[in-house]
Parts: sequence; structure tokens; C-alpha cells
Amino acid sequence: MNPTSSSSSSPFLSLVIWVFFFFFFFFFFFLQAPTNARELPPMSSPLHSPFPSPLPTLILPSSQSLPIPASPSPATPPSTVMQIIVEKHHHYHKELMVATVLSSIAIFMIIISAFCAWILWRRTTQTADSKDIQSSDSTMGLALGPILNKLNSLKTSKKGFLAMVEYSTLESATNNFSESNVLGEGGFGCVYKASFDGGLLAAVKKLDHGGQECVREFENEVDLLGRIRHPNVVSLLGYCVHEGKRLLVYEFMQNGSLESQLHGASRGSHLSWHLRMKIALDTARGLEYLHEHCNPPVIHRDLKSSNILLDADYNARISDFGLAVNAVGPSKENVKLSGTVGYVAPEYLLDGKLTEKSDVYAFGVVLLELLVGRKPVEKTEPSLPQSIVTWAMPQLTDRSKLPNIVDPVIRNKMDLKHLYQVAAVAVLCVQPEPSYRPLITDVLHSLIPLVPTELGGTLRVVDSSPLNPKAL
Repeated sequence: MNPTSSSSSSPFLSLVIWVFFFFFFFFFFFLQAPTNARELPPMSSPLHSPFPSPLPTLILPSSQSLPIPASPSPATPPSTVMQIIVEKHHHYHKELMVATVLSSIAIFMIIISAFCAWILWRRTTQTADSKDIQSSDSTMGLALGPILNKLNSLKTSKKGFLAMVEYSTLESATNNFSESNVLGEGGFGCVYKASFDGGLLAAVKKLDHGGQECVREFENEVDLLGRIRHPNVVSLLGYCVHEGKRLLVYEFMQNGSLESQLHGASRGSHLSWHLRMKIALDTARGLEYLHEHCNPPVIHRDLKSSNILLDADYNARISDFGLAVNAVGPSKENVKLSGTVGYVAPEYLLDGKLTEKSDVYAFGVVLLELLVGRKPVEKTEPSLPQSIVTWAMPQLTDRSKLPNIVDPVIRNKMDLKHLYQVAAVAVLCVQPEPSYRPLITDVLHSLIPLVPTELGGTLRVVDSSPLNPKAL
């Protein structure tokens, strides 16, 4: 038997018992009342009527008169009969008062029982939900429990749990942090491919230099990703602190980063138009969760194509929360200027003003990368780097020029109306004035109709062949 279901049904069982008990007492009382009444003397009878029987009315001539006979003497004195009536009336009045009080108490107890049952049900439901969330979290990406059989301990917090992994376990899983296992390199260290028992994989970020800034980013990432669970945010499975080295264990993303797909050896050849729109939609969903559903809201502050990871089915997840800050509170006010050139919003770069619209600007740059296949900053001339926003903006608003700047891999392979709509969204996102940029929720709703239903949108693709996500 499931203990959760039995515990959730016990409040309702107690409520039924309460209702049965009080209604049984209530009806028993009223069934007894008529019996008691029948044991009392009858109220009246033809022989003991307190009032004389009415005399027949005779119509006589006015000149005649009859003597009025004296009233017969009743068998029972009128005063005694009236006393019996008053006593019986008082007796029934008392019974009615008692019944009213008991029924009121019964109703009150039923209401209290129902309220207590509702509270217990809510608590049971919340407990079950938290267990389900933990269960679903444990099955996302890498099933850490069965894999990391050398866990040192479990760190439990109010908002989630992470596994503290032994350094020797990570060392063995990464082949002693071999260069052949390197997946990428960041500002404070490398990311390694880790293979645990059973052939299951994870990504291990090793932060072994950077001083206090490295420590702050490590703690920030553990704090945020330890309590964030969303399909479009990468899952942090565990961490390790060993002799000044700090390591983070993530779920493994088979297709690497969006940057490597767009600007690596394949040059975006694996990404069709529909897959690119799906990646944009997934990223928008992840940002919307951070901006609208986290409490307090979270500003990522370093959204870029290298921090958007892709799994085997090209589902996108936002990663690297080392620079993320809460949208309200002192953490937002005391941050120094950070980010990546080409993605940083102008108001943040020039005036230090940081809002959720700063992430929207970075999202617009990623959308341009998906659209035109260029890096955020490129050197069009040997000594003059140019941002993708500066280069693309004049052509994005010209419908005659727009098809010519699209990535050749997807050129002429989409509905022009959809192309114009994506270009319009990108233009709004990279507006210099933050108040002109849309909320990420508005961006999300603009992209949903452009993505096929099979990939998470609402677009119905008319095709006689089965829809294969990798072929879109």
C-alpha cells in the first residue's frame, strides 16, 4: 500500500466517522422524543375537555326567552388541565432547545473536522508533490544515485539537494582529467567529459584558478542551480571541493553548445530552420522561467550561444550561472560589470543599469546568430571588428535585403512570413533603449506559432512523411 495515499485518505475517514456519530446521535434523540411524549397523559378528551361543548343555537321570537342552564361541572378542574398544558409545552420547548444546541454543536464539529481534513490534505499533497519533484529531478539527465556509488555525503538545503562527490570518483571518471576528455574551456577552468560505472555520462567543470572571483561564481552556481529545476535550464547534479579545487557536475549534453554547432566544424549544417526556431523557443522558455517564475527573479547576465547547451534531441538548456544575480535586492546593486563582448546590453555597458531587459538584448543577439549564422563580433576588416547588431540592423528592416543575409544553410528553406516575423522579433530585442524591448514572455508567444507541434510549438507542418526532428 502506498503510505501517501493512506495518509491522505485518513482525514476523510475521520470526517465520515464524525458525521456518522453526530447524525446518529441527532436522529436517535428525535426518535426518542415522540416516545416520551406518548408516555404523558393525553392532552384532552371528550370527557375531560376544559371547555364546555358548544350549545346548539336556537332561534326564538324576541318575546320569548329560555332559561340558560348552568354549565356542567367538568370532571377535571380547569386549573389542573391548564397546568398540564403549560408543563407539556415547557417540556417540548426544552427538548427543542436541547436539540437545537446539539445540532449546532454537531454542525460546528463537522465544519471543524472538514477544515482540519482540508489542512491535512493540503500538507499531504504538498509533501507528495515535493517527493514527485525530487523523484523527477533524480531522473533528469544523469541518474546520479545509482551511478556515483562513492558519494561522500548528501548536502540537503531548504530548496533542493545536491550530491557532494568524492574527488577520487571524478578523477577516475574523467581519466585523471585527461586532455582527451576536455569538452570546452571557460574563464576559470575546463569542462571534462566524465564516464561513470555503467557507461553513463556527465560533464564536470573544474575551477582551479581565479581566486576569490572563482569562489564567488562557484558558490553562486551551487546556490542557484541547487534550487532551480526546469527543462530548459541545465541540471546541476553535484559538486566537490578538494584542496582549493572546486568542481561542478552537470548532466551531459550530447550535442554540445549552440556556439559549437553554429560556428564549429559543421558550420550549422545540422541545424535546419525548424530546429533553430526550436532552440530559440527553448531558450526563451528558460529565460521566462528565470524572469517570471523564480522568486526572486533571476537575471542570467551572461546569456550567449556557448552557454546554450543541446541534448541528443536538440533540446536547449541554459547553463553557466556564475554571473547570475537576483533581479531585486542588494546582490543586483553590488555587482561589477561582467559579460561577454557582443552580448552585453548598451545601457549596462555604459551606465551599469542591469534589468531583465539586459537578458532580452542578449537573447536578440543569439536569435541573430541563428538567423544569419555569424558570430556576435566579427572582423569585417583587419583592424575593425563589427558587431552582428550593427551589421544586420539596416538589412533586417528591409524585406528585399533580408533573405540575402540569412545563413546559406537555411536560405530559401522557410516561409518568408516566418522569416520576417523572426527578424522583427530580433530587431525589437536589440533595441538600444531597454523600454522598447519586449518582455521575454512576449518573445516566447511570438515564437510558439513558428515551431512545429512535434518540436514544442503550435505550427502544423503539412508533410506526407513522418516528421523527424533531426531532418527539420
